Amino acid sequence: MKKRNFSLILTLIIALGAILSACGKSNDNGASSDESKKNSFSVAMVTDVGGVDDKSFNQSAWEGLQEFGKDNGLKKGKGGYNYLQSKSDADYATNLNNLVRNDFNLVFGIGFLMQKDIEEIAKQQKDAHFAIIDAVVEQPNVASVVFKEQEGAFLAGVAAGLATKTNTIGFIGGMEIPVIEHFESGFLAGVQAVNPSAKVDVQYAGAFDKAETGQTIASKMYASGADVVFHAAGATGNGLFKEARDLKKKDPSKVIWAIGVDSDQSAEGVVDINGKEQNVILTSALKGVKTAVIDLSTKAKDGKFPGGDVISYGLAEDAVGLAPINAEVSNKADIESAVSEWKEKIKSGSLKVPATKKELATFKAE
Repeated sequence: MKKRNFSLILTLIIALGAILSACGKSNDNGASSDESKKNSFSVAMVTDVGGVDDKSFNQSAWEGLQEFGKDNGLKKGKGGYNYLQSKSDADYATNLNNLVRNDFNLVFGIGFLMQKDIEEIAKQQKDAHFAIIDAVVEQPNVASVVFKEQEGAFLAGVAAGLATKTNTIGFIGGMEIPVIEHFESGFLAGVQAVNPSAKVDVQYAGAFDKAETGQTIASKMYASGADVVFHAAGATGNGLFKEARDLKKKDPSKVIWAIGVDSDQSAEGVVDINGKEQNVILTSALKGVKTAVIDLSTKAKDGKFPGGDVISYGLAEDAVGLAPINAEVSNKADIESAVSEWKEKIKSGSLKVPATKKELATFKAE
């Protein structure tokens, strides 16, 4: 009986020793698990309905997140960098909450349409850090990123106004929201500055994920005499590119142009004509979403998350601009010279580009 009790006591002592040993262990680099968690950083984003591969806004943000992740030795997935795609507006809140529950240190909401959801969730999840692109949320745990889209769009308008031969130009917007109003107002001001005789046909698709609608609008614009069409419509703009390519393929002598947005979208304009490549993209109005995502993620990782701040990016910060002018344009040099001249006026502050239709109504280029 005594021997049995001794064996039981010995077993308990061994088990207790194993537990204490496990509790005292460090991880492989000598830090405790708590320290490891403290030193780690993870970041993720929620796309809007345009999708992560929209070749524009969301894709630019995702490219920034991927670059940041790789530069900092992070892996795609939980604990590293990731994204959740939204198929409809109803997915925004669910996706944002999922990323918070998965302990991502910083969660981006890509787009103005997530403003309300981020504001509500930020109030509930006070320890979580959020960043929203293209909107302002006044919460201490939210960093708001906005751009002076009108400045890049103005330069696109300068290019369009000088490239047009018909003096008829088109603008396709995604939805009538402030961000797209910036693009529209800046673009129309740029056209007006260099070609006041040109007319701009403005139409909205009512969505950022309807390429077929974008193509229908573009088809009507080109058929009505427009020879340059600019889109600020996310994935809807892919329809513009398809229409321009199809028209060029059908009639190679036809001189028509499309202008991209957010990223350099020249790859979307390639047309094979009798074994020779031509390109229907005149240029693209650039918006540094990628730059902003990397910048903000780096600050957050370094313990300098600008919660409650509104960070504005424009030409002066080299965060908006214009992609190279297509080499196939007959007056390429003239366009580049004009773009450079107007760009310096904007950067110096001598020219303020209108951001709204109200400001556009009283705008005078000097």
